[in-house]
Amino acid sequence: MPALDDDECRARAAAAPVARLATLRADGTPRLVPVTFVLVDGLVWIAVDDVKPKSGRRLARLADVDRDPRAALLVDHYDDDWDRLWWVRIDGAADVRDAADCAPAVDALVGKYPPYRRSRPPGPVLVLTPGAWAGWTASR
Repeated sequence: MPALDDDECRARAAAAPVARLATLRADGTPRLVPVTFVLVDGLVWIAVDDVKPKSGRRLARLADVDRDPRAALLVDHYDDDWDRLWWVRIDGAADVRDAADCAPAVDALVGKYPPYRRSRPPGPVLVLTPGAWAGWTASR
């Protein structure tokens, strides 16, 4: 089972359309949600948007990060041809920022996701600073 090096992890993650963000609830149990994201300047950026239905802009995952910055992002690819399977996990520390302070990252999100061109994410923005990269692929 071939492991991926950090450069290959970054390349696969950057090209992926969706990932799963894991944060920690107050009771220590994991919260896992699908997210849209970009890699800019070595950081992972995830904005709160108005495109997908939500209960508001102050999401539980943001409260989790305010309380405990430990977070992880899992990017993966599934295929019925199991020789094409791969995953990348990014472990790190997250914080919440105002979208106005993250214009280049929000611009990158708008460039990556066509629905954001019609409705720019107002934020806030969650930024994950990678501490460790891990990855696996079924084949080279």
